[in-house]
Amino acid sequence: MDDRTREYLKGRFGDHYRRAELSPPPAANEREWGYITWDSETTMVRHRSYLDLAGGGDLGDFLAGERPRHVYFSAGRYDDPGASSMGAKGWRGSDLVFDLDADHLPGVDPDETTYGDMLETCKGALEKLLDILESDFGFDDLEVVFSGGRGYHVHVRRGDVLELDRTARREIVEYVLGDGIEFEDVIETQAVAGSAGRKSPAQKRSLPDGGWAGRTRARLEAFLEELLSMDETDALARLREFEGIGEGKAEAALNAARDNREELARGNVDVHPAVFSVARLLFEDVIESQRAPIDEPVTTDINRLIRLPGSLHGGTGLEVQRIGRDAVAAFDPLADPVPETFRGNEIAVYAPEPTSVELRGENFTLPEGVSSVPEHAGVFAMARGHARKAGE
Repeated sequence: MDDRTREYLKGRFGDHYRRAELSPPPAANEREWGYITWDSETTMVRHRSYLDLAGGGDLGDFLAGERPRHVYFSAGRYDDPGASSMGAKGWRGSDLVFDLDADHLPGVDPDETTYGDMLETCKGALEKLLDILESDFGFDDLEVVFSGGRGYHVHVRRGDVLELDRTARREIVEYVLGDGIEFEDVIETQAVAGSAGRKSPAQKRSLPDGGWAGRTRARLEAFLEELLSMDETDALARLREFEGIGEGKAEAALNAARDNREELARGNVDVHPAVFSVARLLFEDVIESQRAPIDEPVTTDINRLIRLPGSLHGGTGLEVQRIGRDAVAAFDPLADPVPETFRGNEIAVYAPEPTSVELRGENFTLPEGVSSVPEHAGVFAMARGHARKAGE
């Protein structure tokens, strides 16, 4: 990035902070703070306390004066957050933080997928994560944040999670990812009365409500209902698409589904071995399709620094933005986080090669050379390294 572009962005970031109303996280004075300046793309100024940054004033005043490229606070809470070493800080606890990064999602190739498409895929992953956190863990007071760059952060600050160690957090990660969970782990087995002459009670295996078992149960019930609504020939063909399900098992599974609808609705997968086999195969698909592909190190790191909501992302010029839980579905990451400061102005930029920017429902094509574009599009292109500020 050349000096003119750097100084322009630094100045406009300062303008944003002068008009923005920032709300620091809970227990702000117990957290470590850090930031990256425009003079360095990677070196972070860290081990700062809230008092170090804000002094006796307001955080916004510090940011308006310093005009940083990126701003962070720690998930961890400490006795002395400004101490220069982690060991001297005196750890009290940490928020449970989840990070979804569009670049790391299955099926996303950053070289082939547009920025907008990556964010759309990431939003789908966010919905899966929120479902798991709310339905399976009972976390009902989540803070959802658009990172301003490639994804989303979810913060859990409930009292009973703050003191979880790295091992416990890793177990949560494994559950969210579906790692190491086997079909037998989610099956509930109970004894039932044996038939005459049986020396030991029989057992019934079922899928209980809730968690990965409940998701598998819902998928199985919907799948079997779909089969029963189809022509029998088509239904048998659909069953034979599963690995290990031949003609005999397909017929047995279809007949069992037709004759045991009430038992299946109660989660009983022991109505026939063929149905049990289908349930096992669907479980594998449920794990693969409904897991939330979070970035494991972010959740397990009790000292992690995470972006400050209300700050700007130096790689896009977009705002790191809190999203109300009820607003997640309607949130548009290509429009809502565009700062008001950058709207309504035109600027001249130089693109060394043709590039395009999609923001606020419009697609702007920047040809090679100098062109005039809306400032928010120009800032985005410059922050991403695709353009430079042109001389006036």
